[in-house]
Amino acid sequence: MFDSLSQRLQDVFKNLRGHGTLTEENIREAMREVRLALLEADVNFRVVKDFIASVTEKAVGREVLKSLAPGQQVIKIVHQELVELLGGSSVELELGGRKPVVIMMVGLQGSGKTTTSGKLARRLQGEGKKPYLVPADVYRPAAIDQLTVLAGELEVPVHPSRTDQDPVDICRQAVARAGELGCDILLVDTAGRLHVDQELMEELSRIKTALQPAEILLVADAMTGQDAVAVADKFHQDLSLTGVVLTKLDGDARGGAALSIKKATGRPIKFVGLGEGLDALEVFHPDRMASRILGKGDVLSLIEKAEAAIDKEKAEDLNRKLRQDGFTLEDFLDQIKQVRKMGSLEQIMGMIPGMGRLKQLQNMPKPDERELTKVEAVINSMTKKERRNHAIINASRRARIAKGSGTQVQDVNKVIKSYTEMLKMMKKMRGKPGGLGGLMGGGKKKRKRPKGLAR
Repeated sequence: MFDSLSQRLQDVFKNLRGHGTLTEENIREAMREVRLALLEADVNFRVVKDFIASVTEKAVGREVLKSLAPGQQVIKIVHQELVELLGGSSVELELGGRKPVVIMMVGLQGSGKTTTSGKLARRLQGEGKKPYLVPADVYRPAAIDQLTVLAGELEVPVHPSRTDQDPVDICRQAVARAGELGCDILLVDTAGRLHVDQELMEELSRIKTALQPAEILLVADAMTGQDAVAVADKFHQDLSLTGVVLTKLDGDARGGAALSIKKATGRPIKFVGLGEGLDALEVFHPDRMASRILGKGDVLSLIEKAEAAIDKEKAEDLNRKLRQDGFTLEDFLDQIKQVRKMGSLEQIMGMIPGMGRLKQLQNMPKPDERELTKVEAVINSMTKKERRNHAIINASRRARIAKGSGTQVQDVNKVIKSYTEMLKMMKKMRGKPGGLGGLMGGGKKKRKRPKGLAR
């Protein structure tokens, strides 16, 4: 998402930076290009109009035009306005008050409510909460079964709903049962429709009256663009939403929903779905998203993903092995698994400043997840002895490994070559001051204190 918009905006700003000085005409021309870029990204036209007016008013001010780097000042203003457009700052869930705290998940059919309910339960689990999942969609075939399966994967309790029950009765019974089980969060997966209709809204209103939820979260499909904004507006009018969860933000949607929904409804985007896995739900940070749109990357999110994915004890063990020439193919495989926990390679690249621009180059190959899968298959097909000592892997062993992993001998050769080249690089770095020791945070030598300095 945002790739096309990001490229267009970066082209506009590149032209701005090319001017030694800026005039009002330069800025207004640039804003016309920004306006077109936002409209092509399917941003609501009223939102675009207000955004351009606000940026233009601030950008043509005397302090900007007379500054040493007016082009940079304009970019700074656009960044600030984008942050405001996206919500200003991240907004946490309201989890105070009486227990269990009720979170009501609403939205159209197919928006991803059930999966998002599971993802949110997983996230709350990680924060030390005890969620109780409630299937309240008695109309969609297998909706109850789907949430029950997700609950089993998460090892969290799920209410035994039946399709012949009234959804309001299910919710009332679930509150009592959650209290008996000591659960402090009630996650209610409500029914949806292909389109908003009065019958659905009446049912949701009855559930709201019965439960008095602390949060009513609209789950909206980012791929639907401006339609998601219209849906959000309707749900908010009838239910008074507290926030929005945008799903499929890792898809190829143009980004209009994310850029329009806060301004149109006044309700913040609280979470975004970035994949199919139960851990693929992230807090929405407007400032970080604005930076990514403008091609500045998102280093903070990358660091957070790395901290969550990398096991501290394993990192210390790896540090020791690197120093003692003990880095094996088993360790190589373990590092690949930890990188994959951080998300897709394309997502990771998008968080690195400047990499988003490189992705637009015609000859720039896209990261292929299948290659990592192939590497894992090859190493998994080796014996423990082979993984710990790659030198014993001769031609016949390579043929056996290729057959066992469903690959070619050339693929096995490529994996072993990548591993051995990594070993060579590590040896070179180990021999340089501040090499692996500096990278891994260990092996610091005590510096001699210069004479004449007091202790």
